[in-house]
Order: sequence, then C-alpha cells, then structure tokens
Amino acid sequence: MALTTRRDFMKTCAALAAVAAPDMRFPTAPRDRLAVASYPFRNLMDRPGHPGLKLMDFPAMVVDKFGVHNIEPLSGHFPSTEPGYLHELRTAVDKAHSHIVNIPADVGASFYDPDAAKREHAIAGGKRWIDVAVGVGSPSVRLHVQGARGTAPDVNHTAESLKQVAEYGAAHKIMVNLENDDLVTEDAFFLAKVIDAVGSPWLRGLPDFCNSMLKGDADFNYKAVEAMFQRAYNISHVKDSEVEGSKVFRVDVAKTFGIAKAAGYRGYFSMEWEGQGGPYEGTQKLLDESLKDLA
Repeated sequence: MALTTRRDFMKTCAALAAVAAPDMRFPTAPRDRLAVASYPFRNLMDRPGHPGLKLMDFPAMVVDKFGVHNIEPLSGHFPSTEPGYLHELRTAVDKAHSHIVNIPADVGASFYDPDAAKREHAIAGGKRWIDVAVGVGSPSVRLHVQGARGTAPDVNHTAESLKQVAEYGAAHKIMVNLENDDLVTEDAFFLAKVIDAVGSPWLRGLPDFCNSMLKGDADFNYKAVEAMFQRAYNISHVKDSEVEGSKVFRVDVAKTFGIAKAAGYRGYFSMEWEGQGGPYEGTQKLLDESLKDLA
C-alpha cells in the first residue's frame, strides 16, 4: 500500500510540474508567426439575418487570400459552442492546414463587479471559453475585462477572479491573455498590476499596437505597449491605425515591432486591421509591413 501511495504521489507531482509553466513551441519564420483575426471581417461574417462568410470557411479563405496559416476567430463569430460544431470547425481548420492561435472572448460579466455572484458569472464565462479552446485546439483565449456600472476598475477583485480562471487554464494547458482594449477597464497599466498580482505564468498580456493611442498621447501608447509586451507570451495584435468618429490615430508599426523584439517576445502577431478602407486591403497592408519588420 505504501508503495502504491508513493507512486500515485509521484504521478501527481509530475502532472503538476507539467502544467506549472507553459512551454509552447513557436515558429521562427516571419510568415509563420503571422495570423489573421476574424474581427476586421465582422461586417462580412455570417450572422442571423445577414448571410456571409461562415467561420467554418474562414481558415481556407485566409490561406487562399493571404497565404497565412494561422487564424484568430472572435468568440462572437462562433455560431455554436456545442461539441459537434467545435469538432467540425477543428476539422475545417486542419483541412486548410491552418491553426487557431487564440480566441478573443467576452465573458458576459465583470471580473471586478462588487457583486460576488456576478464575478462568479464572469469566472464561469472564462472557463467556458477555455473549454472551447480545448475543443478547437487553440492554445489560448483573450478574456475581455468588462466594466461594472458605477464601479472603478479594481485590481484586487479582478486578480482574485482571474486567478481562478488562470488555474483552470493551467490545468487544461490553455493560456489566458488580457488585452489593452479599453482605456478604462483594460488600461495597460491596470492590466499589468492585475497580471503581476496573480503571478501565474498562465495569465499574460496581449499587446495591441494601437488601442492605447486612442488617448491621443503617442508616448503613453508606446509605454503601454512596452508594459504589455513585457508580460506577453503567445499573441499580440498588429494595427497601424484606429478610427474613432472623424479622428484617425496612427502608430509607427516598425517602432512597435522593435518594442516587441526588445522584450524578447517570440509569439504570434495577429493582423487586426481597424483603419480606413476595406478589411482585405487593410489586412494585406499589415501583413506586408509585418513581414518587412520581422525580416
């Protein structure tokens, strides 16, 4: 009995060690490090009342149009998260010789809501998308940090919630990423505090090249991107501009790639075009710039 108990103990220790830290293998060829997000094509995607490009056909389209074999499908573009559909989507991705590198997902509640029940709802939403990531073979999810009415972003509550999600992600070998996607609820420096407070190698930053530029301060944007890349692991979003109303905010893409390199970032760069013009032309422009800067 003692021998069996020790054997079981050692197996448990080995299993815990295996998920203690991520060990993803990233490609080194510039084109192989690039991905195309479905978000820029949102107005063209199939949805109720608006027939369009089905998510199932997105991987093959990206390969055909752009010669890129990595995609980043938005959670809102999944017509279903039932196991049968996820299996079909994974099959379509494999058939296109493509890979899903991340899933940006909304969780339906705030991780820092003063109401503990609502925080539990957000935690459950995060875990659900981790399950989806397992089903389709994605190595990670990006979870949106939603605001809570009348409440300022709270590091302690957010960290407490995301610690549970990160532990669930670690158990399934799925990375959890946070993106500087909102100047208030997802301010880069707020997210940095949350990531540092959780202290898990399975909770990382997802640097977006241009979102923080919406503040209108280039110095702030580059410092924000630097803070995010210092905490990034496997995914970032490439943009050269953002449009808000009549204003166009632009960033120096080459400079931002330099920030990524200085931080030792080895993961994927996903094209999330948000500028003027159309998504096909905009995405191709970002791909061309990325290949030049990674050469």
